[in-house]
Amino acid sequence: MRLFVRFLPVLTATMLLGACSIFPKPEPQETYRLPSTPLPHADAQPVNWSLRVDTPQGGRMIDSARIAVLPQGDVITVYRGARWSDPATTLLRNRLIDAFKDDGRIAALSSDESSLQADYILTGDMRAFQTEYQGDHPVVVIRFDARLISNAGLRIVATHRFEVTQPVNGSAVPQVVTAFGQASDALAAQLVSWTLQQPARHRSTAN
Repeated sequence: MRLFVRFLPVLTATMLLGACSIFPKPEPQETYRLPSTPLPHADAQPVNWSLRVDTPQGGRMIDSARIAVLPQGDVITVYRGARWSDPATTLLRNRLIDAFKDDGRIAALSSDESSLQADYILTGDMRAFQTEYQGDHPVVVIRFDARLISNAGLRIVATHRFEVTQPVNGSAVPQVVTAFGQASDALAAQLVSWTLQQPARHRSTAN
């Protein structure tokens, strides 16, 4: 009996180690930033109004750090062992802010993180931020329903649906991430151009 009691701690530790070995090891994760290429600085006069860029609204799979892919039909999954550095909605907001800074025409620029007052608010719904397969070829798809809101009365000044597609040069995750960066650059350029046109149109129709 004494011998059993003496070896009981050793036996218990051995059983615990054996039990631990049956649990799967955590899958290694690679964390990716959204690649970006600076927009050219605009050769034009700065505007006299301020802009706040809000984080877009998105569904559960979009407002996530997982990198989404639709391999076929309506089946949605994620790339295993890979994630974004932030939720996709935050990545897009930050990319747009960088794009407006690169352009340089809006000096008074902020985001919803600071909650500062601004003359106009750029917000919207991100409908897609994913890879979709067209046959055997992956294509990055970003769909964004933009809304520009006047802070005077919180009225919607303009809306527009943007859709950008970018073929992926391969199927590996780093190649997919590169394509996401290229698609985001294209979307940012379009949104900057569209946003800067709207206040003048808004004022002309209001008069």
